[in-house]
Amino acid sequence: MTTSIVGTVIGLAIRTAVGGPMQELERLEAAQDGGVEGDVVAPTDRGITLMSSHQWQEVVEELGVDYPWYTRRANVLVDCDRLGHLMGQTLELGKVVIEVKGETDPCAVMERIDPRLKQALAPDWRGGIYGRVIQGGTISLGDTLKLRSATD
Repeated sequence: MTTSIVGTVIGLAIRTAVGGPMQELERLEAAQDGGVEGDVVAPTDRGITLMSSHQWQEVVEELGVDYPWYTRRANVLVDCDRLGHLMGQTLELGKVVIEVKGETDPCAVMERIDPRLKQALAPDWRGGIYGRVIQGGTISLGDTLKLRSATD
């Protein structure tokens, strides 16, 4: 099995309640076939969400605002260009292994924050990706996000 580096974790957060405020953290615990400890319960295939820092920067520059990254309500902010190309792939994030299941569609909470935000997040998977945690563990700031690929 080989891996290639996608990016580095530069932000971690949990949703404190449905529609409630976000809490930034230095580390997260992700449970196998579950979600992120302390986060709002989500379906198994949507156990964790990741977003590209570069795409978030594109969105805030386009809108001319200075919203913090966690406004998007993702669990993990990765310093990388894009994440949409990882659909269906297996990722390693620290000790955690994630199977990417889909695009995180911008929700109505984005419209309540800013009526333009949902539309700005929609193109090119700017809203991020979600996945199923297939091996639990700790994710910390500075961890490397890697794409896992079988070579045999």
